[in-house]
Amino acid sequence: MSEYIVSKSYQNEDFTESEFLKGEYEECIFLNCIFSHSNLSHTTFINCSFESCDLSSAKLGNTSFQETKFRNSKLLGLQFSDCNPFLLALHFENCLLDFSSFYRLNLKDSTFKNSTLKEVDFTETNLKNIIFQDCELVGAIFENTILEGADFRRATNYSINPAKNKIKKAKFSTYGIKGLLDSYDILIE
Repeated sequence: MSEYIVSKSYQNEDFTESEFLKGEYEECIFLNCIFSHSNLSHTTFINCSFESCDLSSAKLGNTSFQETKFRNSKLLGLQFSDCNPFLLALHFENCLLDFSSFYRLNLKDSTFKNSTLKEVDFTETNLKNIIFQDCELVGAIFENTILEGADFRRATNYSINPAKNKIKKAKFSTYGIKGLLDSYDILIE
C-alpha cells in the first residue's frame, strides 16, 4: 500500500541513513534534506518544494515531478530522463544540475534560473519557450532539441549547432552568438 502525504514539512532529514518512504507527496516541503544516492523511484511529488537539498545521484525510475520546485539545491548526475513524463514540470533556481540528463523529455513548462547545467544532456528534449535565465551551459548537449522560442540571452557558454536543432524564434544575445558558430570552426575576434 502506497503512502499519501499532504502538506508535511521535512527539515534536516538525512535519507541516506533512513529509507525514504515511497508514495505520493502533495504540497510537501523538504528543507535542508539529503537524498544523495537515495532511491526515489515510483514516488510522486505534486506541488512540492525542495529547498537547500542534496539529491545528487538519486534514482528516479518512474518518479513523477508535477510542478516541483528546487531552490538552492544540488542535483548532480540525475537521470531526469528516467522520470514519469506525465504532467512533468520542473522549476530550478540557484541549483547545481551538472552532469544530469533530460534526454527526450518535454520540458516546455519548466524553468531554469541562475543555475549551472554543465555537461547536461538535452538531446531530443522539448525546450520550447524555455528561459535560461543566468544559467551556465558549458558542455551542455543540444542535439535534435526543440529550442523554438527559447531564451538564451542571459545564458553563458552554450554551444548549439543550428543545423542539428530547431531554433526558430529563439533569442540570443550579441555576446553569446559565438555559441551558435562553434560547430563551424570559425574564429571570431
